[in-house]
Amino acid sequence: MRIEDVICPFCGCLCDDLVVEVQGTTVVSVENGCTLAHEKFTGDNRLQAPIKRDGRTWHPVSYDEAIETTAQILLEADRPLLYGWSGTNGEAQSIGVHLAELLGAVIDNTSTVCHGPSIMAIQEVGHPGCTLGQVKNRADVIVYWGANPIEAHPRHMSRYTTYADGFFVKGAFLERKVIVADVRETETSNIADEFMHIEPGGDYAVLSALRAIVRGKADIIPSYVSGVAREQLVRVAEMCMNAKFGAIFFGLGLTMSRGKYKNIRNAVELTEELNRFTKFTISPMRGHWNVYGSNEVFTWISGYPFAVDFARGIAFYNPGETTSIDILRRGECDACLVVASDPGAHFPKQCCRHLAEIPTILIDPHVNVTTHLSHLQIPVAVTGIDSEGTAYRMDGVPIRTRMLYKSRYPSDREILEKIYQIVLKEKGP
Repeated sequence: MRIEDVICPFCGCLCDDLVVEVQGTTVVSVENGCTLAHEKFTGDNRLQAPIKRDGRTWHPVSYDEAIETTAQILLEADRPLLYGWSGTNGEAQSIGVHLAELLGAVIDNTSTVCHGPSIMAIQEVGHPGCTLGQVKNRADVIVYWGANPIEAHPRHMSRYTTYADGFFVKGAFLERKVIVADVRETETSNIADEFMHIEPGGDYAVLSALRAIVRGKADIIPSYVSGVAREQLVRVAEMCMNAKFGAIFFGLGLTMSRGKYKNIRNAVELTEELNRFTKFTISPMRGHWNVYGSNEVFTWISGYPFAVDFARGIAFYNPGETTSIDILRRGECDACLVVASDPGAHFPKQCCRHLAEIPTILIDPHVNVTTHLSHLQIPVAVTGIDSEGTAYRMDGVPIRTRMLYKSRYPSDREILEKIYQIVLKEKGP
């Protein structure tokens, strides 16, 4: 069976033009997708059944036993942590927030280690953003700051920026100018018209210098700012001011470097300065395919986008205190449910050690690093392949993913709903 207009559930681009051929319960070919998409659809290294740790060995258990065990662990915990959520759909995320509220738990998503600083900056100064469609159709100057889309979001440039012809930009490759700011040369910087090679930790200073130039204060800029020559800074600022429509995209190279959310605030304020001369927007390069959705869903229900603590009976939000890394580092939580994420591969050693010491349950289709820290793992269907659900593209546009075939795996929504009902029966009215 050949299925067209398939949504790719890999990165925040959520490309919607894939053509997938399915035989039974196996994807045999993927057209239009990048290498990462092909691996996502055709990979067959799924866990076959729920597994439970018994000392140093694992043994398979039934789904009913795995669900009951998970519910009891969460019910017995004094301070449970529910983490992940970026690799699942909005419907499952919604159940997760309600479950956290019922348990008085902390619920956090992967923004805490990626674009959490972006959200904190946006909460302070707003977000002059737009959809990717607007960028594709209008932008003639593109800035990638601390991002390497050729490797991290392989089709971003071909679908929305550098190589994508738009309604008002007919010859994209010839008409568009690309500026890259990074601490090292990358595949993306190699095709840029201007590459600002910034010293590590120097982003804030360079952004401040550009703001000064845009404000007409170029004469106060020193010869070099964090490794970037004044002449290049002036050239880049003029390129941006002379744009018909400009778009800045920033990645973890900006959010996770020295300065954190203050870097993003400065970048947003640079965007505001540029809007005195032309139309300019700024957007984060969200990584996981539905991490934006987890921020949306958490905010609908609790009022906060990540790191939400329900221990007081109401939602409480204080990054640095209620974020998952801080809770694990302090050894606070006594049980952890990880959904659609792999903190074992990304968290600091001290946090991973604590995950291994407490009952940790992982709901994920594949064996990953967190599996080896877990007490129990429950495999589920993959949203966009053998399960359906809603996701948010990196620009905030909701898109409905499709189920290509029916497999024997339950969806994470079904698993979480059953856990929620058990907890509700014990703790509900």
